[in-house]
Amino acid sequence: MTSPDLTEANIDRLAELFPNVITESFDVDGNVKMAVDFDMLRQELSGHVVEGEQERYRLDWPGKRAAAFAANAPIAKTLRPVREESIDFDLTKNLFIEGDNLDALKLLQESYLGKVKLIYIDPPYNTGNDFVYADSFATTKEEELQRSGQMSGEGIPLVSNPKANGRYHSNWLTLMYPRLKLARNLLSDDGVLVVSIDENEHANLVSLGTEVLGTDAYVGEIALKNSSRSDQRYVSMQHEYVVFFVKNKSVNTGDWTEKKAGLDRIYSAFDGFRKSFGDDWCGIHEAAKAWYKGFPPSDPVYGSKHYNRMDERGIYFADNISGPNDGQYVYDVLHPATGQPCKAPARGWVFPKNSMDHRIAENRIHFGPDHTTVPNLKTYLASTEYQSLTSVRYVDGRAASKRLQRLFGEKVFTNPKDELLLRDIYKAVGVRTGDVVLDMFAGSGSALQAVWELNLATESDAHFIGIQVAEDLNASLKTAKGAAKQITTNAIKMLTMNERPATVAEIGKERLRLAGKKTREIAPNSDVGFRSLKVDTTNMADVLRTPDDTDQVVLDHLEGSVKGGRSSEDLLFQVLLDWGLDLTMAVSVERIDGRQVFMVEDGALIACFDGEVTPELVHAIAKRQPLRVVFRDSGFVSDAARINAEQVFRQVSPATDVKAV
Repeated sequence: MTSPDLTEANIDRLAELFPNVITESFDVDGNVKMAVDFDMLRQELSGHVVEGEQERYRLDWPGKRAAAFAANAPIAKTLRPVREESIDFDLTKNLFIEGDNLDALKLLQESYLGKVKLIYIDPPYNTGNDFVYADSFATTKEEELQRSGQMSGEGIPLVSNPKANGRYHSNWLTLMYPRLKLARNLLSDDGVLVVSIDENEHANLVSLGTEVLGTDAYVGEIALKNSSRSDQRYVSMQHEYVVFFVKNKSVNTGDWTEKKAGLDRIYSAFDGFRKSFGDDWCGIHEAAKAWYKGFPPSDPVYGSKHYNRMDERGIYFADNISGPNDGQYVYDVLHPATGQPCKAPARGWVFPKNSMDHRIAENRIHFGPDHTTVPNLKTYLASTEYQSLTSVRYVDGRAASKRLQRLFGEKVFTNPKDELLLRDIYKAVGVRTGDVVLDMFAGSGSALQAVWELNLATESDAHFIGIQVAEDLNASLKTAKGAAKQITTNAIKMLTMNERPATVAEIGKERLRLAGKKTREIAPNSDVGFRSLKVDTTNMADVLRTPDDTDQVVLDHLEGSVKGGRSSEDLLFQVLLDWGLDLTMAVSVERIDGRQVFMVEDGALIACFDGEVTPELVHAIAKRQPLRVVFRDSGFVSDAARINAEQVFRQVSPATDVKAV
């Protein structure tokens, strides 16, 4: 009942490829285990004799080995469901996990391996004023299991990371490295990693992303101009970055397109020009040029200002018509008004003569007032409404804050990410029905609400997993300054009135409740619920060695191997994790032989954690032939009773996988 040991899984995969590099070693208890002969592995991966450590191109920093170990080390933790905080617990396919995201990512490794389409990360920017997770890395798997079994998901401290710190960048890299390694495992083959960052760690992010996901994983970035500040030394930074990585370029080929913004205004304006000028195409052209001049470069309409002409087919711009190769197509093109050969482009025409004649007959070539000007190809706006994602975007940095303020009634969070921008990114990279979006630094929940906005805009049914540590707002208030102090005070007041803990995670959950209500007013049947889960210590009771330190163990609870205070539903979700099942599977409860029985996803799993497992109960469940069944180990009166239950399933439902906890 721990998260999977990824080190052992990695060794198994290496053994399949290079069996000769596998050797044996001893753990701290003297048990033999598989290990890797790294000198032999280096030799297998080299085209020459390897004699020792070599210099090579790579990203390195103090703490990297500990961070890599932390990504692989198992933890003795679980996810506990919290029904009272959830919305539509039994129906929703969305998850909100409260706790350290490193723990949460480890716990999700089996259930969501290769199932996440897009992971969005808005990590600490490392400005010197924000906070990073104070990860406490163990040095052995045994130490990590012991440490993690004693800490809940709420026990992760946050510490400042000032620029004067000698490990300023190293601390940030150590924070990000294990989380990105674990996140990569969750991405589907066509999965996309999207990260918001500013100039402080932009270069390190790109280097780290390509190390974790592969040298060709980085595919570009968007520079978001979201500020007009001009008071910084040297260069005033007026933009942030949205950086994109893909897991597998051969699967995700980058057909990412978005509809040009501002088209509705352009079409409306030209409708007005047509009413005013009729078929006076020159008059429409002059009116359009004057109209476009009224827009600043930050307005999306400005980007289409070259579409300033119109004919019977619609709006177009006079495009280049010269050929790609000098002299490839050279012939005369007669001007329709003067009858004289038009001036030809220096490299000749782009089309052969028969194609050109066909386009002229269809009025798809733009001619100047006479033959002294080079004709142009008409490129119509209606045919070019979609474009590839562009690398520069203007965003009103205040818009997302104002929308969030309207949702809550007052400002409760500083600098939320723009949920509409994220919606557009999801749409462009191909998030659609059935896909999962994960945000491991969920904050106020912008990336999660963006999934619902996407579903509204595209009539799709994508889902999310949000992860947010229970960051204490009262502690943040002590160091907050200026407007942030008032905003944090507002948040604490709002959560206190709602009888919620004063944490950032609660802001995210409350946002989802409010946004869900608004979304349901527009789309009554949409999934705007979420299952609330919390990272906590394992449900399994601690075991104590006897004084003589033999292998005999003493359970510290009379009820058996389960901790006191843990519910049957707690055990169910730990079983879902252990078996690698989706945590949003439909769960119903039935009474069989007077016992509470959980029915998961039409027989994918049947679970009974009752204190007494009767033969009648076993036979009744076996007749349903589930794929998996689990009982509480202490529910069997003896080992013989448990063995008899296994025999029943072998006879009645041999395909059923049977476990006891």
